[in-house]
Amino acid sequence: MKKITFILILVFITSYTFAQVVEVEENLKKKVEIKDEGWKTKGAISLNIAQTSLTNWAAGGLNSFSLNGFISYSAKYKKGNNSWDNNFDMGYGILRQGTKDAITFQKTDDKIDFSSKFGRKINDKLYYAALLSFKTQMTEGYDYPNDSVIISSLFAPAYFVGALGIDYKPSEKFSAFIAPFTSKTTFVNNQTLANAGAFGVDAAVLDANGNITTPGANIRNEFGGYVKFMYENDIMKNIKLNTKLDFFSNYLETPQNIDINWEVLISMKVNKFISASISTQLIYDDDVKIAVDRNDDGIMDGTGPRIQFKELIGVGFSFQF
Repeated sequence: MKKITFILILVFITSYTFAQVVEVEENLKKKVEIKDEGWKTKGAISLNIAQTSLTNWAAGGLNSFSLNGFISYSAKYKKGNNSWDNNFDMGYGILRQGTKDAITFQKTDDKIDFSSKFGRKINDKLYYAALLSFKTQMTEGYDYPNDSVIISSLFAPAYFVGALGIDYKPSEKFSAFIAPFTSKTTFVNNQTLANAGAFGVDAAVLDANGNITTPGANIRNEFGGYVKFMYENDIMKNIKLNTKLDFFSNYLETPQNIDINWEVLISMKVNKFISASISTQLIYDDDVKIAVDRNDDGIMDGTGPRIQFKELIGVGFSFQF
C-alpha cells in the first residue's frame, strides 16, 4: 500500500512539474511572438557619382558625368495570424556626355516599383496571400542617340498586377509567392505609342491612305499565373544581397511565352556613409517588341521580343534608416 501511495505521489509531482514546464515554455513562446509583432520598417537612400574629364587626350574619348540615385523602403506588419509586407523602390540616373555644343544627356535608370502583400497564416510557413503591385517610370525615354523619338514616358508603360495565391515564408529572408489567379494590366498613356501598338496593346487601325480610323488601345488586360521569389540576406560582413524574380504566364494567349523580371542588388558598405553597389535587371516580355538587325548590315529591319538587360555599378553616398 505504501509503495502504491508513493508511486501515485511521484506520478502527481512529475505531472505537475511537466505541466509547469509546458506552461512556462508556452508563456515564453507567447512573449517572443508578441515581441515580434507590430511594424518593422527600414529604408536606404544612395547617391552615386562618376566623372571622366579629358584634356588633350591622345587616345580620344568624351568628357562625361553621371549621377544615379536610389531610394528603397519597406514596412512590414505582423500580428497574430496576419502579415502585411509593403515595399517601395525608386531609382533615377542620368548621363551627361560631351563638351560645349556637343553635350548630350541620356537617361540611365528610371523606375517606380511598389508592392503590397497581405497574408493569413495557414501554418508556421504557409499563408493565404493577396498581392498588389505597380510599376512605371518618371520621365520620357528616347531612342538614343536619336533624342527626338520617344519610346516611353510616365505611365507608358505602367503595369498593375493583382494576384491571389499561397505565400511560402520559411524565414524572414526568403518568400515564394505562387498565385494561380492573377490579373495583369498594362497601361500606355501616350497615344503615339498606343497607336504603334507599343508594349503589347492593340495598335491603331489605318485605312488605305494611312489615316487612323480606330485609335490604338491604352490598356491591355491579361489573366494568368504568377510566381514571385524574394530573397534578402547578408552574404558577407557589410555585403548585402537583395533579389526579386517574377514569372507571369497569360492563360488566354500563348501561355508558353512566360514574362520574366529578375532584379539583383548587391550593396557593399565601406563605412557609415560611403558604399558601393552593383545592380542588374533582366526582363523578357513577349509583348514588348525590340528593333533588330536581322541580316547584320547595320540597319534595323525588323522587331521582335528580346532579352533586356541593365547593369549599374556605383560608388557614392548612402544612408540607412
